[in-house]
Amino acid sequence: MSYRTLLRDHRGLLGIAFLAMFSSSLGQSFFVGLFQVPISERLGLTAGQFGTAYSLVTLASGFAMLRFGPSIDWVAPRRFALIVLLALFAGMALLTLSPAWWLGLLGLGLVRLCGQGMMSHLGNTLAGREFTALRGRALGLAGMGLMLGETLLPPLVAALLVWLGWRELWWTLGAGLAVLWGLSLAAAPWPPAPGARPQGGEARDGPRPFRDSRFWRLLPLLMTLPVTLTGLFIYQAQLTAAMESSLAVYSLALTGMGLSKLPGALLGGHWVDRLGPVRLARLYLLPFALGLVLALTLGGHLAVWALMVGGGLAMGAQESIATSLLVRLWGAEHLGRVRATLSASMVFSTGIAPAVLGLALDLGAAFEWVLAGMLALLVGGWGLAQGVLASPEARGVTP
Repeated sequence: MSYRTLLRDHRGLLGIAFLAMFSSSLGQSFFVGLFQVPISERLGLTAGQFGTAYSLVTLASGFAMLRFGPSIDWVAPRRFALIVLLALFAGMALLTLSPAWWLGLLGLGLVRLCGQGMMSHLGNTLAGREFTALRGRALGLAGMGLMLGETLLPPLVAALLVWLGWRELWWTLGAGLAVLWGLSLAAAPWPPAPGARPQGGEARDGPRPFRDSRFWRLLPLLMTLPVTLTGLFIYQAQLTAAMESSLAVYSLALTGMGLSKLPGALLGGHWVDRLGPVRLARLYLLPFALGLVLALTLGGHLAVWALMVGGGLAMGAQESIATSLLVRLWGAEHLGRVRATLSASMVFSTGIAPAVLGLALDLGAAFEWVLAGMLALLVGGWGLAQGVLASPEARGVTP
């Protein structure tokens, strides 16, 4: 079945997942970062204090994901979406209107949890659970919602700030989302609750990823891109200096990354359905690995472009591959719990990674050594995951 046929036959459900992924943009770092200065001024925080507070609320949202994310395995998706949406709007109200700084930070935490965390959790879980043979394509199409947000919102914000204050802009975007979600909640074909809430021993009998060695062996492979790209985003000045490039080239290459995510998602989803997630899991990091090798050997503008475009291709494909692997290993009925655990782990790692890299640079490490460490993490994660990828469960074979 082609993407066109999939859209024709399942556009309602795919529209819900797409809208959820687009809505997650309001809690993503790329969007919140656009308002770092006015938010800091409103809360009375310096840039350094804002960064520390941002890391703390991000880590707190990771713990909240572990607590609330699994509920999508038994709560009706329509009700789940409504609760998350109301909490997201409450966070936006606190962030933009609260007189006390701690209430503003609570609002920021809700925006991070419900935006980046729960909305993307909803979109990916719906696409991964409600589709079987077409799971890869469905995940690829849903992921384009976030790509649209990354591409559309920064220039839209820049244009609207000419006429609106930052708070009015947030309210305007919130009103637009409220209209779209109102139509979706009223008319879209929402699936029923996937099952009953596990009670007592049933809850203990479900998957517990943190106690499963397969999860820990697979985790470094899936964390490689979020961790390394976070480091490259934050330390872009050091990267361009080490490569003898420029921030102007980096900015253009960052646009190239955003554009490269589209073929990564569409081709990745197609190949997951045709070849299976195991084969793709062994190959999808190759474009980013090539970028790291070019950066370590050649440097220059080419290295910056290779890192960004290679990272974009791999990142576009990752969600289709990762979610399909989780379904293979732990079953679609437990996807909410396992995805919530994976999401929380990535939040923790991306929150800690900048501090670790910053400490290494403060101690005098050359950025080339940082890139070498990223390549070592990629190769080590790939090697550690091979045993899990070769297991009968991952290959879809009954032992």
